[in-house]
Order: sequence, then structure tokens, then C-alpha cells
Amino acid sequence: MKTPAIWNSEERSILRTLTSPVTIQRFLDGIVYSTEPKYRCPREVLKDRKAHCFDGAVFAAAMLNRNGHKPLIVDMQAVRDDDHVIAIFTKNGMYGAVAKSNFVGLRYREPIYRDVRELVMSYFESFYNLNKEKSLRQFSVPLDLSAYDGYEFSEERMEEIGLKLSYIPVTKIMTPSQIRGLQNVDDRTYKAGMLGAIKKGIYKP
Repeated sequence: MKTPAIWNSEERSILRTLTSPVTIQRFLDGIVYSTEPKYRCPREVLKDRKAHCFDGAVFAAAMLNRNGHKPLIVDMQAVRDDDHVIAIFTKNGMYGAVAKSNFVGLRYREPIYRDVRELVMSYFESFYNLNKEKSLRQFSVPLDLSAYDGYEFSEERMEEIGLKLSYIPVTKIMTPSQIRGLQNVDDRTYKAGMLGAIKKGIYKP
């Protein structure tokens, strides 16, 4: 029988500092944004100090789970752009989020939103591509990572989670007529959102 993976003492010393959504977000903000076409499980994120949005969301969900929250992620899906995955949590019945992103406006959200849709919509104006199109179109139901035993230590489990996000139900956020009426982001907003972005990691429409 295979021995279950556990955090080692060095890892636990770091994990003990991640005691809230804010400290988890600060950790993610302090590591490198990954432009590599690979998944890193939470253990590898901790080791390599590197993550893209999917890795970061799974890491954040695992850390939130250690602090008494369900390990939930939501996939925000876009057109002519990358998806963005966030870890969600609740406080006093309200929703917030922790996220790793290459863009300034797609990271932390305070737990002040009444439901997942309201939380997702807070990202809308900051979610745009290199053509300045507002690209967010739909979002998935929350995926509970509790069903993926050992995902904190397994690249294979990360692959399973990534695949699952492609098949779970989604909610569209706009009608076709609303989409046709969208305006591109202005230059000032565009430049602000791109502050510090790693060009290699930006989707090219």
C-alpha cells in the first residue's frame, strides 16, 4: 500500500504563515508568474516559487482548506483570450477570491459579494486581451477539490482537475446583443492593467 504524501517540516514552516486569504494572496503575489505549458501542484508551487493562474488557484484553494474553507475553484472563460481560474471563499456568507495573475486587476477580491456571479462580474472590466476587447463571457460552477485526494502533491491530479474544468456546467454572463454593444477598454485602463505583466505569458489573439 502506497504511503500518502504529507508536507515535510520545511514546507509546514512556510504553510504556517499562510493563515488567511490575504496572506495567501501575498504569497502568490511574491512568486514568479509561470509562462511554462505545465501544471504545478501546490507542493511544486511552494518549491519552485512559480505559478500561473491555474496553479495559483489550486494552491490557494489548498491553503484556504487548511484554514477551514472548502477548496473551491472557479474557471472564468473568455473569447480570444486565456481563461482565468480563481479560488473562492466565503466570510459571513459573502464571497471573495484569491488568484495568481499576470494582470493587475485579476487577483484578490474582498469577501463582499453576494454570490459567485456577482464576484465574477467584479473582474469583467479588467478582463481584456491585447486587442483591448473585454473578453470574459462565462464562468463555471465552483469545483470542489476535495474529490481529488492528494492533489496537493500530484501532477496527475492537476491534469485531472484541469480536464474536469473543461466539462463542468457554465453560466453565460451576457446576451448576444450585450456582447455586440461592448466597448473596448480605454488606453489608460489598458496600460494600468498591464503594469508588470510578463509579455511571454500574454495570450495573443
